[in-house]
Amino acid sequence: MHATDVIRRPLVTEKATIDSEENNRYAFEVDRRATKDMIRKAVQDLYKVRVESVATQNRKGETRRLRYGRVTSAAVKRAIVKLHPEDRIELI
Repeated sequence: MHATDVIRRPLVTEKATIDSEENNRYAFEVDRRATKDMIRKAVQDLYKVRVESVATQNRKGETRRLRYGRVTSAAVKRAIVKLHPEDRIELI
């Protein structure tokens, strides 16, 4: 897989923003088939930074009840990437 296929988008939430400022950890939505090594290489290639560690989460889709039945949102895989202390990613 190409680096742009592995990383779908950065996650910009309040929790992720605080984590990036205080702990130098960044959150990304990634392809469900991507491994930690693939995520590490993709972040290093796209952002030109050094990655110390990668943690992943498989989040199942939420089920919501609507007027006409139940709807399930898509399942998502997240990656939390910790960078070398000297490196930063400017997302915004």
